[in-house]
Amino acid sequence: MNVQHFEKNVNYNDQELITLAAKIGKLATYCKRLKDEGSAIRVEAERRDTKKERDQVKVTITVHLPKKMLRVESRRPTPLEAVDRCIEKLEPQIKRYKEMHTGKEKTRRFNKKAV
Repeated sequence: MNVQHFEKNVNYNDQELITLAAKIGKLATYCKRLKDEGSAIRVEAERRDTKKERDQVKVTITVHLPKKMLRVESRRPTPLEAVDRCIEKLEPQIKRYKEMHTGKEKTRRFNKKAV
């Protein structure tokens, strides 16, 4: 799994980086294609000065998969909370991708086209 991480005005301590890596690695349990060389995960974290304190950290996660690109974004007070919310949003997208591109659903769609 190729994971790229970019930070802008956000600093993680060692424990937070380990937690972040574990949370991103958890995504691979939903689809085996995330572990392939053809896939990549890009995590961008940015701290901005905003009027609302709860929107200070913006985290964007982009998942490049064969034939598909998934993207989620979340704004929260801390980077780890934003990553948690992004992962909650990504889970159904990855499950939908898996159904569409692997297994029984793919053969079912292919058979419908042939008929």
